Amino acid sequence: MRAGRQTTLRDQTALSGVGVHSGLPVTVTLQPADASTGIRFIRTGLKGRREREIRADIHSVTATEFATVLGDASGPLVSTAEHVLAALRGLGVDNAVVEVDGPEMPIMDGSAAPFVAAIDQVGIRTLDQPRRFIRVLKPVRAAFGESVGELRPYGRGLRIETEIAFDHPLIGRQTVALDCTPDVFRRDIARARTFGFMRDVSKLWSAGYALGASLENTVVISDSRVLNPEGTRYSDEFVRHKALDAIGDLALAGLPLLGAYRSVRGGHKLNYAVLSALMADQSAWTLVEADTVRPGRGHADVATGLVAAAYAPDVS
Repeated sequence: MRAGRQTTLRDQTALSGVGVHSGLPVTVTLQPADASTGIRFIRTGLKGRREREIRADIHSVTATEFATVLGDASGPLVSTAEHVLAALRGLGVDNAVVEVDGPEMPIMDGSAAPFVAAIDQVGIRTLDQPRRFIRVLKPVRAAFGESVGELRPYGRGLRIETEIAFDHPLIGRQTVALDCTPDVFRRDIARARTFGFMRDVSKLWSAGYALGASLENTVVISDSRVLNPEGTRYSDEFVRHKALDAIGDLALAGLPLLGAYRSVRGGHKLNYAVLSALMADQSAWTLVEADTVRPGRGHADVATGLVAAAYAPDVS
């Protein structure tokens, strides 16, 4: 796979499960797409209504409270989009159509690993068009109380630096920092699962959330222990899942980012706010296009072969 060229899937692949918040059964089909299509979501299964389609970008975000929800002027289209977006962006897939027949993506095992496995099963195909990136030119930040996020320039691809702090003996303060290459994403991030506290279950259920959550798709924490029989997959699985969510949310830039993202006590709301701040300031970023890249160069090294694109910032 040539790092300087756009990519898509070699074939379609499908996964079925339940929505973690809705509890409803849902099937998602990932399909190849032409160059410069980006990631698009198509909602099917709407009784008496036509299919709806949106591009996965910052303009399509309608809510960020417990998950990233995408939609348009007609209303929400699909919820909990962050894990499949993280898998596609983490593996370097530029173009794909995500067809979903319910209001929420299937949670699967709570991580991006099932989506990674499905993509790896069909493979990734290189297209003829050069890959484009959004290069961060200056720092932008957003804050909500103790939650602080920042995007800053970084010349080697996308870097994620995440810090969490929970007043709980099994979590406490955790940090992770990594360059998001496909190998690193598969090994260090993809398997990290969503997590929640037993003390919050009743409140979430009464509000209509977490209706599909179980020990099969969520790391559940009591006051003193992890309730899942298998325990955690990483010693710091909690912060790694926050990094996974950040990668998925940042995919809504519409193109791969060349920059470093740091979040402290963050979540979907903060990720969205920082990305919105970046896109709103046209002096903070520019589009760049991959120049000729030598075979064998890694995704993280693409930045050294970039040239500025000769067009105004516009990723809509």
